[in-house]
Amino acid sequence: MKSSVIVGAVLLLLTCIVGCFSCTRIDAGHEGILVKQYGSDKGVQDISLVTGRVWYNPFTQSVYEFPIFIQTADYEAFHVNAKDGSQFGVDPTITYRVIAGKSPEIFKKYRKDIEDIQKGTLFNYVKDAFRIQFNKYTTDSMISNRESFEAAVQKQLGDELRKEGFELDQLTSGITYPKSIEEAINSKNSATQRAIQAENELRVTEANARKMIVQAEAEAKANALRQQSLTPLLIQQQFIEKWDGKTPLYGGAPVLFKNIQ
Repeated sequence: MKSSVIVGAVLLLLTCIVGCFSCTRIDAGHEGILVKQYGSDKGVQDISLVTGRVWYNPFTQSVYEFPIFIQTADYEAFHVNAKDGSQFGVDPTITYRVIAGKSPEIFKKYRKDIEDIQKGTLFNYVKDAFRIQFNKYTTDSMISNRESFEAAVQKQLGDELRKEGFELDQLTSGITYPKSIEEAINSKNSATQRAIQAENELRVTEANARKMIVQAEAEAKANALRQQSLTPLLIQQQFIEKWDGKTPLYGGAPVLFKNIQ
């Protein structure tokens, strides 16, 4: 009787332990992937477990979590040649996510977690997209059509990732031009700045010249009006107003009044 109670307790304890290990919780933003370790149908099952608590047989099955929320991958810079041989630098960053329901296919194909796939497979797709598109553009055409070039890269990368079960959200290329192109652009910008500065200085000079002309014309008109207003009678009047009444030491006596006929 006592032994049967012990056996029952042990079985109950084992059941509890197995029950604890045969249940897992899939976090929000993840998909659970059920993998059978034994049997004729062993391998990744073509199902995605919903978020929440999941029961499984820990002796014959395994459950893996795969994130389906948006991920960011900031890759190391690399160099790519344009159609005419010029070398451009690329420092790409992508944001992407696993398409809902595609995690079993991805796991079945690569048997890796998302970090390893991101560092290897996705990075290769990024480099291929830039390499293929750069081979279609010369240096001048790429610089002149930068927007359409980056749109083409993003479209190609998005199409390739979608085939693999990923959705590209955004791509930042971080393109740097060859040193010779940068020097030419800087030289052109400097020349443009100097031309703008010279034009501004010319405008200031012209404005000052116009100002001086206006002032000179105004002064000339004022002098002309003063000359017209200086009649003999007015001169005598101004002399009387300013004369102190003393006889001058030199010269004749002033004519105080004009004989008006």
